[in-house]
Amino acid sequence: MSLSATLKSAASGMMAAQIGLRTTSDNVSNVNTPGYVRKVVDQEQRVGAGTGTGVNVSGIRRITDSYLETAATTATSNSSRWGVVSSYMDTAQSLFGDPSSTSGYFSQLDKVWSSFSAAANDPTSTVLRSQSIAGVQDFLSETTRINDQLAEIGKTVTSQTSADVAKINDLLTQIDRMNADISRAKVTSGDPSGSENLQKGLIDQLSSLMNIQVQPLTTGGVIVRSGEGYALTGTQTGAAQLTFNQTAGAPGYITAMSGDGLGNPQAISITGGEIRGLLDLHDDVLTGMSDQLGEFSNQVAAQLNAAHNSASRVPPPATMTGRDTGLDLPTAVSNFTGTTTLAVTNAAGVVQKTIAIDFSGGTMSVNGGPSAAFTPANFLTSLNTALGASGSATFTNRALTLNAVGGNGLAFDTGTATKAGQGFSQFFGLNDLVKSAGITNFDTGMTTADSHGFTAGQTLSLRIALNDGRPIKDVTVTVPAAATMQDLLNALNANATGVGLFGSFGLDANGKMGFTGNTALPVSVSVIDDQTARGAGGPSMSELFGLGTSEKATRASSLTVNPTIAADPTKLSLNKLDLTVAATQPAIRPGDGRGAQALATAGAASTHFAAAGTLGALATSVNNYASQFGGGIGRLAQNADSQKQASSAVVAEATSRMQSAESVNLDEELIRLTTYQQAFNASARMIQATKDLFDVLINII
Repeated sequence: MSLSATLKSAASGMMAAQIGLRTTSDNVSNVNTPGYVRKVVDQEQRVGAGTGTGVNVSGIRRITDSYLETAATTATSNSSRWGVVSSYMDTAQSLFGDPSSTSGYFSQLDKVWSSFSAAANDPTSTVLRSQSIAGVQDFLSETTRINDQLAEIGKTVTSQTSADVAKINDLLTQIDRMNADISRAKVTSGDPSGSENLQKGLIDQLSSLMNIQVQPLTTGGVIVRSGEGYALTGTQTGAAQLTFNQTAGAPGYITAMSGDGLGNPQAISITGGEIRGLLDLHDDVLTGMSDQLGEFSNQVAAQLNAAHNSASRVPPPATMTGRDTGLDLPTAVSNFTGTTTLAVTNAAGVVQKTIAIDFSGGTMSVNGGPSAAFTPANFLTSLNTALGASGSATFTNRALTLNAVGGNGLAFDTGTATKAGQGFSQFFGLNDLVKSAGITNFDTGMTTADSHGFTAGQTLSLRIALNDGRPIKDVTVTVPAAATMQDLLNALNANATGVGLFGSFGLDANGKMGFTGNTALPVSVSVIDDQTARGAGGPSMSELFGLGTSEKATRASSLTVNPTIAADPTKLSLNKLDLTVAATQPAIRPGDGRGAQALATAGAASTHFAAAGTLGALATSVNNYASQFGGGIGRLAQNADSQKQASSAVVAEATSRMQSAESVNLDEELIRLTTYQQAFNASARMIQATKDLFDVLINII
């Protein structure tokens, strides 16, 4: 080997040792730096004409474990998801209070039953009547407060989702920019580890917000993909931009647009990270709680109204004004079975006239006389004929009103008449204790043979989406000219213009409309626009049948005590009509507390609850449902906390193992430092020896 070759070889060794010393020094100085990954020098033999000519530093490499990094990234996404769900669930659960406390929400209902029980012992007491009304008002006010607070939490969740998406876009831009820095360093055989460490920190932040896949690029840097593989960074188009899409009444979802802005936004799958937790909260958990609160409070109101409509007061009311049923009168009267009796009494409660209505037989009988036939189409005319000079019946704006004249009043013997689980007076809301601002009971009592009542050509726009909110298809259903509910269902279930490819709408035995999806592809159906109306000024299809989340989620805030009763406790119906007394005796007596007793036991009556929140459809009492409702909220919060604890433990373990593999070990660095020092010294001595030989040769010459 020539002296010049020896000199070059020794110089390369000294330079390699110097780079090694600098790398080791960097490791030692960052031993306590969070996110720092130790690095090593990669060396390779330099060969010329088959002969070794020294050493080359091929690169400086971070010591990473791709498996542990992937595990930590996945665990971080899962932990963040359940962390945000647990946090908001703690807040939501606190709205209901401690179930074991007398001040908790569900305890308010016990106070309602107790106050009516006390009133049953002395139904003439104005104080006990006022306390009973106050108990119902407190329960309904607390219901409204909780539902409004759940809506506020939902708004906060929406705002946080938008903020997180903006943060994701910023992180993607920074990660993509780092790719250029890392690639440039690799091309020039520089040290890219600083940029790689910064990029890894950005990726960790991103993984806490959404689930991602990270793959290294051969040119340096990484390509970041969404869960299903959509490239978010690392492409020639630059960093993708994400958008949070939300339509009123439909689940929210995330779309990605390529960095160059070309093409169409792509809906991406988000299965982890804080974003997934927020979407779950807004579109499932909080909405489910509001829906369940609405179902619970509506059934409490229904049971109170059932008892109150079967009761009366002294003196009986001269006018009974019903609620907006959302139906025309023939449809509202259709499908009733059994019998009910309307009585006209004087101020003392003595019966002046009775009208027995037999819906099964389609007849009316006045004072036990001959029966006269009626049909749903002429029901109002037949009822006015039966009332004669004693009063009148009108049907305006889908509401029935009964009037008595001559100082007389009206009372009902509920009898056996029923439709959709409600008596005649309750179905029309003629003597309701609890009123609502809109339709809260979606048991219409309609059948497929009834007229749908909507105008042909009106439209209802629906969105079919996957369970994670990503839309599959938007359809616009046009109300058919054909008149029956079956015709309307056929239009909704059409394959081309309806939901037929994904499931079907149908009516249950109580006339409630619901969607059943195909088991092969679980989907949800949302209402995104409703331009229908049943009759002039009537309810839309979604309002009448409770389609979509918004109609169900707001009903808990629309219940109030009947203003007339709230203003005058004497108008509370705590007595009952007794048609078995002698003709000259009062059929309604002030001291009769049977109506109050029925109100006191209304919570124990079995009723039908629709599927809502954590509970499926079931038949039980409101008292038992309250227990299951409260328990379900507790289980949701506990499950979220358990998931959070479990995923946090996985993050801690994965992070610990990753740090063990990637962090700086001072003992190892000391060994490397000594090795590089010795190598540097040896190369320096070789250079010195070569210089001495050069000097000798020069002196000889």
